[in-house]
Amino acid sequence: MSAPRSDRVVIFTEDADWHTRNLKAALERTGLGVTVLSLNDCGFALGETAHGLVLPGFGDRLPVAAFVRLIAKGTTEQITARLGLLHALRELGVKVMNDARAVERCVDKSMTSFLIAQAGLPTPRTFVGENRAAMQALVDEAPGDMVLKPLFGAQGKGIRRLAPRADLPEPEKVGGLYYLQDFVTQPAGPDFRDWRVFVIGNRVAAAMIRRSPRWITNIHQGATGEPAPADAHAHDLAIRATAAVGADYAGVDLIEDESGAFQVLEVNSMPAWKGLQKTTEVDIASALARHVAEAIGRVEA
Repeated sequence: MSAPRSDRVVIFTEDADWHTRNLKAALERTGLGVTVLSLNDCGFALGETAHGLVLPGFGDRLPVAAFVRLIAKGTTEQITARLGLLHALRELGVKVMNDARAVERCVDKSMTSFLIAQAGLPTPRTFVGENRAAMQALVDEAPGDMVLKPLFGAQGKGIRRLAPRADLPEPEKVGGLYYLQDFVTQPAGPDFRDWRVFVIGNRVAAAMIRRSPRWITNIHQGATGEPAPADAHAHDLAIRATAAVGADYAGVDLIEDESGAFQVLEVNSMPAWKGLQKTTEVDIASALARHVAEAIGRVEA
């Protein structure tokens, strides 16, 4: 027996920040009610509620849709239960953006890289392993620099550029796992740059080029953003990368190699867009809200 639906969308986040406020207002402009919740405050109540979940403010009703903005850090058990609740909402027929499967695929950079490669998209050589000696051998034999990234990470935090034969850190410094990618040498220029392409559905909503005097080009690390030119190939790669991880919306990072060809670096299933919004006239929150409304049949696609 299915549980009754409310007429409200839930935004899962940990902070009523700029993104949440703008998305909430945009959803309300489509005529939808909005409840902001932390996944930390939700859970399961099998045999108690009509749907078997604890969703503060919803009682025995289910939200008409759910938008996942942020999931808090926690223990393995806490994260598993929060993702489990997102899985449960999907099983109950609630449209979840992005759903737990897409979040899991994107949080785990090794799976993201695997799916990108399996989709036939260009991406740097990538190695993931626990054996320090074996991974050190890869660095020692590399034809150029490599990048060591935390498997779970965002905003350019914790990544290192390694020259050939540079020593890898001890296992306890990297969570017992090494994620290595070839460093992509770019065309000659005064700065380092990459592309952030924001995909909603099967369309590109906006894109920017991020520039930095350092090789780390995240806006939170001091890079600047500028509007990206319309590029059909870049847009196609970003849309295909989003589809490869099963996401409804995503921030896709592309980089141009020495020949000017694009490589897909990462797909972010919970992307921020404040920096991107400064480079485009497209109202990104409104585009996301419209996609939610289209998905649940409130407006025509």
